[in-house]
Amino acid sequence: AESSRMKMRSAVSVREGQGVVLLCGTPPRAGDLSFAWIFNEYPSFVQEDSRRFVSQETGHLYIAKVEPSDVGNYSCVVTSTGSRSPVLGSPTPLVLRTDGVMGEYEPKIEVQFPETLAAAKGSTVKLECFALGNPVPQINWRRTDGLPFPSKIKLRKSNGMIEIPNFQQEDAGLYECITENSRGKNIARGRLTYYAKPHWIQTIRDVEVAVEDTLYWDCRASGKPKPSYRWLKNGEQLAIEGRIQIENGALTISNLNLTDSGRYQCIAENKHGVISSSAELRVVASAPDFSKSPMKKLIQVQIGSTVDFECKPKAFPKAKCSWKKGGEQLQENERITLLKDGGLRIANVTKGDSGSYTCLATNQFGTARGSTSLIVTEPTRITLAPSNMDVTVGESVVLPCQVQHDPLLDISFTWYFNGSLTDFQRDASHFEKVGGSASGDLMIRNIQLKHSGKYVCMVKTEVDSVASAAELIVRGSPGPPEHVKVDEITDTTAQISWQEGTDNHSPVTTYSIQARTPFSVGWQRATTVPDVINGRTFTSTVVDLNPWVEYEFRVVASNKIGGGEPSLPSEKVRTEEAVPEIPPSEVSGGGGSRSELVITWDPVPEELQNGEGFGYVVAFRPSGTTTWIQTVVTSPDTPRYVFRNESILPFSPYDVKVGVYNNKGEGPFSAVTTVFSAEEEPSTAPLGVSATSLSSSAIQVSWTAIPWKMSNGRLLGYEVRYWNNGQKEESSNRVKAAGNETSIKITGLRSNLVYYSAVRAYNSAGAGPFSATVNATTKKPPPSQPPGNVVWNVTDSRVLLSWEEVRAMDNESEVTGYKVLYRTSSQSRVEVLTTDRTTAELWLQLKDDYFIEVRATTEGGDGSSSEQILIPRLASMDARGSGPSLLRIFSVSSFLATIFSLTLNSML
Repeated sequence: AESSRMKMRSAVSVREGQGVVLLCGTPPRAGDLSFAWIFNEYPSFVQEDSRRFVSQETGHLYIAKVEPSDVGNYSCVVTSTGSRSPVLGSPTPLVLRTDGVMGEYEPKIEVQFPETLAAAKGSTVKLECFALGNPVPQINWRRTDGLPFPSKIKLRKSNGMIEIPNFQQEDAGLYECITENSRGKNIARGRLTYYAKPHWIQTIRDVEVAVEDTLYWDCRASGKPKPSYRWLKNGEQLAIEGRIQIENGALTISNLNLTDSGRYQCIAENKHGVISSSAELRVVASAPDFSKSPMKKLIQVQIGSTVDFECKPKAFPKAKCSWKKGGEQLQENERITLLKDGGLRIANVTKGDSGSYTCLATNQFGTARGSTSLIVTEPTRITLAPSNMDVTVGESVVLPCQVQHDPLLDISFTWYFNGSLTDFQRDASHFEKVGGSASGDLMIRNIQLKHSGKYVCMVKTEVDSVASAAELIVRGSPGPPEHVKVDEITDTTAQISWQEGTDNHSPVTTYSIQARTPFSVGWQRATTVPDVINGRTFTSTVVDLNPWVEYEFRVVASNKIGGGEPSLPSEKVRTEEAVPEIPPSEVSGGGGSRSELVITWDPVPEELQNGEGFGYVVAFRPSGTTTWIQTVVTSPDTPRYVFRNESILPFSPYDVKVGVYNNKGEGPFSAVTTVFSAEEEPSTAPLGVSATSLSSSAIQVSWTAIPWKMSNGRLLGYEVRYWNNGQKEESSNRVKAAGNETSIKITGLRSNLVYYSAVRAYNSAGAGPFSATVNATTKKPPPSQPPGNVVWNVTDSRVLLSWEEVRAMDNESEVTGYKVLYRTSSQSRVEVLTTDRTTAELWLQLKDDYFIEVRATTEGGDGSSSEQILIPRLASMDARGSGPSLLRIFSVSSFLATIFSLTLNSML
């Protein structure tokens, strides 16, 4: 900061409690100034409050009541909007006098606003007021006329300054600053006056006026004081004469001539400012001319209407107009009017008014003419209009709209639905225009609730338009009921209430209530009281609920159209607890290990447990006794209970029942049923066990049934285990036979191998001891070579077959004979002929084709089949062949055919 101090200023000495003013040496002004004070050293600035005040008018620092803490050096800082750097004044020391403390005294106003202050419209006015005093004075402001301050007025600097932004006329008046302490008060007064520079309300604009016409230019401005006006033409003061008059800023020039053209300026001024508005005046003269504003070539109107013909040529001065129809001059009468603007009006037109109308426009500079043709048409009438309809959702309807119109006119149809234009492309799934050229019928397919409303058919031609409206009411099933809630809940009932939804133009006849639980499959119809809820009832009681189950409810409304959309679900609620009512089902049991009684049941579903702490009471007693043994099973999901006791006899009958309980108490028991205790496993091994080889892959094991009493339980069957030479007994395979069987065939074995087997009986309690081990050796496998070179021949029904002998290899079973397998082509049943030779004779009814194959038989089973041969039904007279065949027929005589020779050549 720049410093203007060369030395310390003289000290100001005051008593404690006294007021003081420290002066700021203000530098020459260079723009608006702002002031601040530094206490001792920068940047410690004096903080303004109710005791200290820095005036932005004088720059001085005012301390209303000096305190010891105020002692120090004070420097004034001045900042100018025209200078970047603040100016720092010389320090002024403030010291306390030692000759006593200043006593109390009334406020002394040191900072005061002017008695009269003029403020501009829209400006921000700041008034300062500050007083010295002991105690420190309080400062308040008011208007002398008592009007309250508007909200825009702000009090700042501990009320030492009032700020009035955007100053307006109503802010003018007498303002008071009241300073007050316990010793008294003083008041400063000053008047704020309002002024405003001129401001345009109405300016002038360029204008073109015809010679001999009158110019009127209105020029108006606001301001305070009220502005005065003067006019200039081409920069010179406008002289007032007979044709030229000025009144309240408005300029009038009558009977204009070409010399009046020029640049005019209106000036509004008061003592606070001057404003001006300028515009060009062009005075013109010309003959009538239709080129810029031609007349209409054609007007079409309907009979009985009124038609206006315009005739507005460009002409300065304005032209006088006359009218002709064809060559006939038109005169005014009750139907014809010559308008002041030059136009022509014909009322209640008829067909006879059709023709060409010519306007003749004249002024002192010339004449021009223009023509318009008039066509008069018949009015358009709707002959079949849409009518109000009442329909049901899903139906299709046609709203008719048929018209009669003048053939000279083109016609168009538009439809409006509830005030909006119907878009037939966007709504093609529902809306379609049908009918001929003179019809605009509207078809609505698969009508929906949203299609209820007002339909308007609008028919337009070039000269007129007509419309007809109809109301369409679409009735549908009801909308969803609203605000479904549960008002009261017990263990088996719920009080439900709701509010009606939309009835969709068909009154609700009944309501039904649906319920859902975590255990139900979706929503189910609930039982209610009353059973049928009429459409005027909005509450009902749901009954037959399960205790301690979480429920949701919803309501469905129905009317004569059908059932509507369900409501939103109610909040989830849980019914109260109750004693369980349903015992377990399917109480049974049996089996288990020795000395056990196994009791089983189907657990009660959660929705039937009726409360927390659910469990089972299992009761049992030996049949024929009276005392029940009871035990409790606490897990609701447990399906069985096993009672173990060495005193339990095998397969003894017991009376058994299972009950239920929860925290509310005990429920019922199931019906008593008989359950047998565990059986005793068989104690003896089967006798007479033997093993016989059946083939190369099967053996049969036989045994004698063990002795068994029903009092020991039920014999379930026998278990046979088997293994071969290369296996260990512990890893043997096992098969089972029913209790009434005494042998079993074991298949899938390997050929020519010793197999060992043993048998034991078993029941539900377990298995008895194994029998002694027996063994059998599987046969060698049958020969892999099939019978070859199968030859056959047929005479009548006799078929002779022969084939080559099959010889077994060392590791194959010896051939013991042969099987001939044959069937017709239309049957699946195979006939078998066995023989120990390599020939066979068959007697066949050759009404169908036969398939034949040959296999060798051995102890190890059947060998491979020969290739299948076909004997055709045509071979019933005389034929021979070998192997699979293609058929060749040789005819000896076409009439006396006695012998057929068939040669079957190999296909393979």
